Amino acid sequence: MSTLHVANLGYPRIGLRRELKFALESCWSGKTDQASLLETARTLRAQNWLRQKELGVDILPSNDFSLYDHLLDTAFMVGAIPEAYKGASDLDTYFRMARGAGEVSACGHNHTGSVTALEMTKWFNTNYHVLVSELKPSQPFELAHNKPLSDYNEAKGLGHQTRPVLVGPVTFLKQAKAAIGGFNTLSLLPRLLPVYAEVLRSLRDAGAEWVQIDEPVLANAPNGQVALALTEAYAHLAREVPGLKLMLTSYFDAHDANVDLAFSLPVTGVHVDLTVRPDLLERLPELADGKTVSLGVIDGRNIWKTDLNALVARLAPVISQLNDVILAPSCSLLHVPIDLEQEDKLDADLKSWLAFAAQKLHELSVLKAALSGLDVSAELAAKAQAIAARKVSTRIHNAGVADRIARLTPPMSERQSPFAERILKQRKRLNLPLYPTTTIGSFPQTAEVRSARLQHSKGQLSDADYDAFLKAETAKAIAWQEEIGLDALVHGEFERNDMVQYFAEQLEGYAFTQSGWVQSYGSRYVRPPVIFGDVSRPKPMTVDWAVYAQSLTTKVMKGMLTGPVTMLQWAFVRDDLPRSAVCRQIALAIRDEVLDLEAAGIRIIQIDEAAFREGLPIDPAKWDAYLDWAVECFKLSSAGVADETQIHSHMCYSDFNDIIRAIAAMDADVISIETSRSNMELLEAFIDFKYPNEIGPGVYDIHSPRVPEEAEMERLLEKAGQRLKAEQIWVNPDCGLKTRGWAETRPALERMVAAAKALRATHPVWV
Repeated sequence: MSTLHVANLGYPRIGLRRELKFALESCWSGKTDQASLLETARTLRAQNWLRQKELGVDILPSNDFSLYDHLLDTAFMVGAIPEAYKGASDLDTYFRMARGAGEVSACGHNHTGSVTALEMTKWFNTNYHVLVSELKPSQPFELAHNKPLSDYNEAKGLGHQTRPVLVGPVTFLKQAKAAIGGFNTLSLLPRLLPVYAEVLRSLRDAGAEWVQIDEPVLANAPNGQVALALTEAYAHLAREVPGLKLMLTSYFDAHDANVDLAFSLPVTGVHVDLTVRPDLLERLPELADGKTVSLGVIDGRNIWKTDLNALVARLAPVISQLNDVILAPSCSLLHVPIDLEQEDKLDADLKSWLAFAAQKLHELSVLKAALSGLDVSAELAAKAQAIAARKVSTRIHNAGVADRIARLTPPMSERQSPFAERILKQRKRLNLPLYPTTTIGSFPQTAEVRSARLQHSKGQLSDADYDAFLKAETAKAIAWQEEIGLDALVHGEFERNDMVQYFAEQLEGYAFTQSGWVQSYGSRYVRPPVIFGDVSRPKPMTVDWAVYAQSLTTKVMKGMLTGPVTMLQWAFVRDDLPRSAVCRQIALAIRDEVLDLEAAGIRIIQIDEAAFREGLPIDPAKWDAYLDWAVECFKLSSAGVADETQIHSHMCYSDFNDIIRAIAAMDADVISIETSRSNMELLEAFIDFKYPNEIGPGVYDIHSPRVPEEAEMERLLEKAGQRLKAEQIWVNPDCGLKTRGWAETRPALERMVAAAKALRATHPVWV
């Protein structure tokens, strides 16, 4: 009989009550010092190890905790720290790389000069952001900070034998950016491997038996250079660090060629994500060839209970043919909330269908017991009952929604006229100058705004008083925008808690948690809603606020909506329908809102699709199918308006080269994209492809606590002008300003308007 163990690949870092967020932000603001932050981090790590052990995890991870980002931790470990980021202390340097800096950096340290943060991108196809290391051809590497050893020893001191987690050397290099020229970052592998070997030796010598090395680069399409790099890397590590067992771990997707490659490498164990490739299970006895196999059988990216009875039936015949088997989540549990037991206000039926990180680890413990022949029949029966009840629940299916979907026709997803005709009508109606200025939508959610929202939610502030407060904040924001000369105004979104949650709360088919926080980046956490049933819009969601805002100004006011793909991507989505089907339901709900805004006289309607790129499957063979339905859903939501109504959209950090034709196919009149951190390099996608519509390349990074100079924004606009025609270019920040303060927002936008006016002086008329 196989030896069975339960392992976890990584646990949420943020703390049950978001302790890490509050400790970070307190340190950054100078209210507390570095020692206090580090003590909070130690406490959270200790709590995480103990909780996982209580839940039945045999193999605990260490070094899965990060103060900001695990890829940044890896860069810090190997000394990949650009000179410009060197600060007053190691922690100061670390946060300068993460957040950029003005005259005051992390935890109150003073320094001279200003620096932008490292570029951010999505971690494969998740909504978690990683920081992109900047490497040069002569890049030196050294063991600068041995955090894996420190965390391992810390756990050992608490009585826990752990399996340290490292981002693999090949994934680290592939995720990095060539800071100079276009050299292949994988060429740095021979220089990097000795550092990895040094880290692994230190862990082995400290008593570690296993080390988990994450190489999710294996989830990508097979690539000859990557395959050679992986072969070289693990041959080197096996040779230089004998006596240490490596668990090679990949997740999110798996190609047959890469699976074969993984099992061929000189490692002791291989982790396979069976939630995305269940068909690999039957191949494992042949593939394993004596290796330990880690089975990723519990979905680490969604929150639905696992059908353990079906899983036991599937796994048992295969496990009996394997020697050493580890049961694990599909990936790190970083992507799901921590503990369902905190949800004491969640509907009982819905709660019975869910499993957060703690519950997923318990599921693994029950699965291990069942496969080991122990009697857990009562628990299995209870889980089966919950799953069966969900399938027949009348709360999930809505006949009216099904009828609307059945009546969809292709013309509903097409604008009345081509862009070249529409834009002439829009320019006449809107009467905006060249290089029109605007913002992405939200203005700072100050402590006063958050406090008023909290008081209202607790019943301490009446509906009337809360409404009056929000109207006053909106009026102030509009008056200030007029004062500084912005062209297309926004109302500021003070009434909104989150760009997805605000809409989801007003739609049927969504549910919400109290404490279902997951990390997006750094101290930025989100609480994704849960799509459990058919989606519909009972009544208008934003029209009253848009009409009120427009009544305060003669300038054009944008209506602000979140698009159907983003509403899908930034939620935990039901798993009993194809994602495309759920997205079409949301698109129809947004379409209703768009038409109501237009009927109310709103001339620009922005439908943000911040998550459009992140929904792209890792497997390129699946791209066309995704892009077809994602583009269709956006157009279904937006195409019902007249030619004179201008449709905008916004997209977050993305590699647009892959999807530029799909973005054009969305046929938004104007898109705004985040480009400032990459110094407009994302516009390289527009060299060969002549984008036909208008575009707002972000001219400053709102994720960093710094105020850019006017000249900096002028330079970026001039760079954009090398790729785009002047009449195509809008001027805006990278993203919404919700997380910034007014002290940063005011001067930054004033300088942005000045930069646009300076550019107009060189192009005084429309061409």
